[in-house]
Amino acid sequence: MNPVRAIIFDVYKTLLDVGEAPSDAEKRWRNLLVQTLGSTLDVSLDELANRCAGIVREDHNEARGRGINHSEVNWPTVMKRALPILDSLPEARLADFIFQHAQLSRTLKLMPSCGSLLRRCVQSGILLGVASNAQAYTLRELKVALKEARLDLEIFQADLTFWSFQNGFSKPDPYVFQILRARLLNRGIEASETLMVGDREDNDLLPAGMVGWRGWQFSQRSENANCGNLKSLARFLFGPNGPAR
Repeated sequence: MNPVRAIIFDVYKTLLDVGEAPSDAEKRWRNLLVQTLGSTLDVSLDELANRCAGIVREDHNEARGRGINHSEVNWPTVMKRALPILDSLPEARLADFIFQHAQLSRTLKLMPSCGSLLRRCVQSGILLGVASNAQAYTLRELKVALKEARLDLEIFQADLTFWSFQNGFSKPDPYVFQILRARLLNRGIEASETLMVGDREDNDLLPAGMVGWRGWQFSQRSENANCGNLKSLARFLFGPNGPAR
């Protein structure tokens, strides 16, 4: 079997552990409104979520009408349509508001053993990339989490990274994987030398397999072959002491 020369990671529930929403989320939401807009609005977190969900459905339906089956929305646009008052905010302030709002729907932290695995991959010369259904705030979330492990987003190769919000479509669209496969081939890395690591078979492993990549399904509980947590992935890649296989 060819050695693993490149690994493409999913983000949520793979690199980042996704937990429950903060218990004081609604209070923090009211404070965020005051800090950003100078006053509170009569809009709860749940009501805003429902407004956004309706807008996303509209956008997805419109995109499907144009033949795009796995479209991605632009979240700042969605938020401004849900809360028109946000349209008056400068771009940087709006981005920070959206980031802070996202932290109220769930808690995030780096997966156990993630930092040591990524560091070892870099030291071993394995190229790292990302294929994530994400928004701009995802990059900030990942950067914050990586900083705790004394790592930076720059460990992921820019040309081997696919963020859905930058492209207007998302996994499991086969073009996500075809684009990255072509970029890997341009670096001289064959499909059989590429490993996709993600938590979902439908979004990650099956479409990756269609372009010839190998797959590792992330699970915090399973230790089956080609399935397990990041610590077991490290054993798969390096064995007790050896190089990636």
